[in-house]
Amino acid sequence: MDDGQSSDRDRGQDGDADATGAADVTGAAGASGVRRDRDAEGRARNARPRDGLGRPLPYGSAGVERQPEGVRRSPAGTLAEAQQLLDAGRPFHAHEVFEDAWKSGPAAERPLWRGLAQMAVGLTHAARGNARGGARLLRRGARSAADWSTTSGQPRPYGLALADLATWAETLAARLDADPSPVDPSAWSPTLGGGG
Repeated sequence: MDDGQSSDRDRGQDGDADATGAADVTGAAGASGVRRDRDAEGRARNARPRDGLGRPLPYGSAGVERQPEGVRRSPAGTLAEAQQLLDAGRPFHAHEVFEDAWKSGPAAERPLWRGLAQMAVGLTHAARGNARGGARLLRRGARSAADWSTTSGQPRPYGLALADLATWAETLAARLDADPSPVDPSAWSPTLGGGG
């Protein structure tokens, strides 16, 4: 049924999609004037540029390249890409890589990948100055990964040093409890294979 509104929602207000496939659309009735970014399938996707910690910037600003969503990587590929992003001081982007593994990997491993994503976003919050949220996510992520390790009987899945990561997360969380000032994400980057 063509009511004149569905085509506006599908194409965007001016009928064009940007280079990312996101289209600008208005509210449901087309009259609210609210800008909404959509992907090619019509799902809401924020197309605003982001800084290195994942914070949205104004449209037209130069941001850092975003991680593509929904990418299926091998566990080794996931860990290599996430480590590179963590070392570069981009824990928010590492979180997105872990989130892809969490959502697309085997159901039995989801708590592991979720825990890694939570630790990465905990570091993101710590770097943004949200000490309380950062400490909470670091501890939650470490607990999730440790619980998965205990349940699965795998202390070093894919070469991950889960005990070392839990120690790193607790050390950073304790630092945030004592001193809520933002941290340098590169300086606090964990080594996923241990020693960090």
